[in-house]
Amino acid sequence: MNQPISSIRLAMPEDRYGTHQVLNQAQPASGFNAFTGDEVLKAAIQREAPWAAQRCAALGAVAGDPAVQELARLANRHDPELRTHDRFGHRVDWVEFHPAWHELMSLAWKHEVPNLTWRTGERGGHYARAVLSYLWNQVEQGTACPTGMAYASYAGFSAEPALAIWAEKSLGTQYEFSRSEVGRKPSVVIGYAMTEKQGGSDLRETQTTARLSHTGDYHGATASWYELTGHKWFCSVPQSDGFFTLAKVNGGVTCFFLPRTLPDGSFNRFFVQRLKDKAGNRSNASSEVEYAGTLAIRVGEEGHGIREILSHAHLTRLDFAVGSAGLMRQALTLALQHTTTRQAFGTPIAERPMMLNVLADMAVEVEAATLFALRIARATDGMQTNEHEKLLARVATPAAKFFNCSRAPAIANEALQCHGGNGFIEENPMARLYREAPLNSVWEGTANMMCMDVRRAMMRTPETIDALAAEWRPLAGQDRRFDAQVAHTQRLIAAALEDEFLARPMTEAVARTLQGAELLRHGSSEVADAFLGTRCDAGHWGSHFGTLAGGTSSAAARRIVRRANVFA
Repeated sequence: MNQPISSIRLAMPEDRYGTHQVLNQAQPASGFNAFTGDEVLKAAIQREAPWAAQRCAALGAVAGDPAVQELARLANRHDPELRTHDRFGHRVDWVEFHPAWHELMSLAWKHEVPNLTWRTGERGGHYARAVLSYLWNQVEQGTACPTGMAYASYAGFSAEPALAIWAEKSLGTQYEFSRSEVGRKPSVVIGYAMTEKQGGSDLRETQTTARLSHTGDYHGATASWYELTGHKWFCSVPQSDGFFTLAKVNGGVTCFFLPRTLPDGSFNRFFVQRLKDKAGNRSNASSEVEYAGTLAIRVGEEGHGIREILSHAHLTRLDFAVGSAGLMRQALTLALQHTTTRQAFGTPIAERPMMLNVLADMAVEVEAATLFALRIARATDGMQTNEHEKLLARVATPAAKFFNCSRAPAIANEALQCHGGNGFIEENPMARLYREAPLNSVWEGTANMMCMDVRRAMMRTPETIDALAAEWRPLAGQDRRFDAQVAHTQRLIAAALEDEFLARPMTEAVARTLQGAELLRHGSSEVADAFLGTRCDAGHWGSHFGTLAGGTSSAAARRIVRRANVFA
């Protein structure tokens, strides 16, 4: 006889969620200080800009703050949205962001990430600001785009009297998201709109045109206003307060600065056609824009626009080299925390011999990239007063931009491997880093463009080759592997000057040799030995991370990993 369902007592475990108990999951990479826990960074600031240590420590705490990490997740989870019109039908061409984006921007401005160089009178301003940028790129890379552009823009403002008020406002530390005219703002956000559909990196192909409109007073200075007509294929941060851009005047490419809001409070004719749907850098808005009778102030002489904008490009390229090193550092930190706090086969993953090899190999690569980028920052500090630093910066900056930005995806991929499938889930910050990693290599000039620039600098100014040699010469005889790398690089330089086909291997050799020099000077003995035994000793390194050989012992690898672990 069948019993009624209501009388049947189902057998239930005492704890109905017993199978949901979470075991052996990694701990989040939070609650640390990305500066005070980083031996390489602390020593670097102590050498070059000890006055900035407190600032760096304050920002390092922000990078490890779980609440700030949640802001980064939210800013990338909720994409910016374009508003072409308001609800009454007026054209506004504005971009709306999740509140997390604005909180991050406020933190960046508060901690002087965009402008410490220009705010301080201390020695090593570019160097200290590079460390701040390195740390900020471990917070959120989308907001690192406007901080980097604001940093570079000061060079253009300070050279043009009509933009003196913009130079003043670019030093502000209070972020404000509004359409207010520059005179009423505590600080400004700056964008760049250079490339066009038909030209890409070849700015000589600019089709946008400009004609003189009028000359008049602008915040106490005389400004030459032009009307611009054309399209820009890439305009970063279209909600910025103003933009540097290029247009042709009588056939000559000329530099302009375009305020979003005009002196009378009206909005400039700046039409955002659409936002780019990017693979990474999701929190940041990039766009296509149209100029149609758009008013802009001429910067520099007519026809000299590319030369003018290249004075900014050095700083943006430096910032990309630094930023990619910071991204690599964040990926390494995530990999170290995951493998240290999750077990496999009875031990923490980080203690398995093969994983130890991987982590140590990644740590060597990250330290080399970090010291390389900071060497360029030090050269930038000396460009105005030291001929050697000026020559070195001219050739080494594009080399660092090429090499660090190209290595970031490899580090991100290996860090993802350390996480396994967990790293490929969007809730894990590793997924965001993986999508972000290739970006810097294609913005502000691709790898080939950078290598072409290195070769061009050597051909136009042979003294740049002498400057490289002067970096390596004091280290001669310290290590046979470094000596061999120097000889190899010098042969490639000579060959590449004859044949552009060899520009990329030559630039890579220059980068590796500069990295080796910095590690010999400032790295630990284990890191320098592992670098020279792999990157500079043929046959002792594979094509993937985790192939350390050439004499690197497991004991040395443990010391390398301990040195790199901000949680140790």
